[in-house]
This record gives sequence, structure tokens and C-alpha cells, in this order.
Amino acid sequence: MKILVLGDFHGKLSNVVITNIRKVSPDIIISTGDYLPFHYRKLWFEHCFGTDLQLWEVIGKEEYKKIIIKDLDLGEKALKQLNSLNIPVLTVLGNVDHPSADDVADEEKLKGKAYWAWEYSRESQFEDRLKKYKNIERIDYSYSLFQDLVFVGARGHSFPGRVKSKAFRKYKKILENLFKKFKKENKNRKVIFVSHNVPYNTKLDLITSKSADKLVAKQHYGSKLVRKIINRFQPVLNFGGHIHESRGIQRLGKTISVNPGAIHERKYAVVNISDKGKINVKLKS
Repeated sequence: MKILVLGDFHGKLSNVVITNIRKVSPDIIISTGDYLPFHYRKLWFEHCFGTDLQLWEVIGKEEYKKIIIKDLDLGEKALKQLNSLNIPVLTVLGNVDHPSADDVADEEKLKGKAYWAWEYSRESQFEDRLKKYKNIERIDYSYSLFQDLVFVGARGHSFPGRVKSKAFRKYKKILENLFKKFKKENKNRKVIFVSHNVPYNTKLDLITSKSADKLVAKQHYGSKLVRKIINRFQPVLNFGGHIHESRGIQRLGKTISVNPGAIHERKYAVVNISDKGKINVKLKS
């Protein structure tokens, strides 16, 4: 089987990438999410990062709506391009795929604060758009069967996670139950774990970008949730993304974890699995 792994579109899927995908001719495409461009990145880091302040409080609701609609439209364009390939796509959503639902910290603690004060900022607009595309199946906190493989998905969000939070425990339990459901398949090396964020404290999650905020620069910023599941269940493969600059391949016990890099930078991975289960991973650009 040939698997093409990509993610972190940020509103862009070039014609060169589309041509390359057709040349590879994969049996299935796995996407780690982040379809939207995140046009407001600079503003968000300047005013909101590390605080409870919401961007619409800074720039106003109407301006915020304009930015989000532009992001949604460009994110959907990437979905259309993927769907047009007529190749099965399994995807999880990323942290910028509006709304940025939090699976590793307690959102209920924000009730009464700005996050909950405006319903528009929490509407599932991109999720609703995704449902239109018949060749793309969303699997975060769910699973899908393809040939003899089981794909289990997670979001993993954008930071390591608060391990004692109710949300962290809730989604950890969901993933544990999914892996227990496919215990036999996992023992036979037939389960692949797909997440938006990469596992925590690896060479795949180190923030080295010169433009990184000083609060996170030179830190490991992968998902503790994803790492805990890998440590416990040891799926044959894990595909993640989010940390663009830490593209690579790393073995975690029996699991081969892959960060393919950002597809908007024309970086992706091709995974070949032989009939005898031999795995070959190549990073492409």
C-alpha cells in the first residue's frame, strides 16, 4: 500500500503539489489538518497569545468576521482540490480549522469570559463545509478502515496540554477505548495513529523558528496526549504535523512517527507498506 501524508495547508495547495500527488498515485491520502491560512497570526500573537483575550475584542466583531470568512474560503479551496483528486482522504482537523476546539484543556472554565460571550466565534463553520466533500472523511476521535488497516485519529491541539484537565482525560479515554477496540489489529501491526500535533518531547516538536514567540521559542511543543497514546499502545505508524520546522522521522519504541512538514511549503511524505509489512518512509519536497 502507498500512503501520501500531508498537512498544514494554510490556505494553499499548489498546482505543483497536485501534479506530484498524481505522479505518486497513492492508494490513500492522510491529512493532518490546518487547512485555514491563519491570516490573523501576527495580530493574535501580539494581543492574545498567553492570555484570555479574544481577537474580536481587539479588532472588532465585523473585522474579525471578514478575516474568518476569508480564511474559511481559502481553507475550503484546499478541500476542493483534495476532493477533486478522486483518491480517498482521511483527515483530522488542526488548531486553526475554525473553531479551535480545545481537546487538551477545560473550555468550560472560560464560560462567562470573552471566549463564550460571542457565539459566532464558536460556530463549527469549517466542519460544516468539510461534510460536503465525499472523498474526504474526518476521523479525529474516531476511526476508519481502509483495506486491512485501521486509522485512529486525534486533534492534539496546538500545545502540550493540561494533563489533569477534564478535557485531557476525556479525550485520552476516547482514544484508549478506540485502541482497545482494535487490540487484535494493533497487535498485528495494522493500526495507524493520525494526529494534528506531533508527540511531545521528540525531535519532531522542537520550536526552532526565529519568528517564534519568546514564550515558546526553543521548547518542545508537541502533544502530551498523542505521546501518551503512542507510549502505551505502540501503533505501527503515527502521522502528525503542526510544528513545521521540525520535519522528520523518529522511532518511539515500535512506533514510527512522521512529521511530513508543511504542504504549503511543498513538503510531504510517502509511505510504502509491503505485503509482508515492511515500511519505507520518504520525505518529499
